[in-house]
Amino acid sequence: MGRRRGAFRSLRFLFTAPLLLAFLFVINLMTYSGQWWVKWAALGLGIAWVISLFRVLRAILLVG
Repeated sequence: MGRRRGAFRSLRFLFTAPLLLAFLFVINLMTYSGQWWVKWAALGLGIAWVISLFRVLRAILLVG
């Protein structure tokens, strides 16, 4: 049950992370003062997104 829950959380993150990044981009755009700090959030979210993608693919391969 624990692995299934982890796979569902990873699948949900694959959809919520880009929305969160878009929200942060809009905040950075509205408060721009010469520094694009959103790139660091994009780096962290991108790494987490790839790890979540591998978790979901592993779950699909094990079930399928």
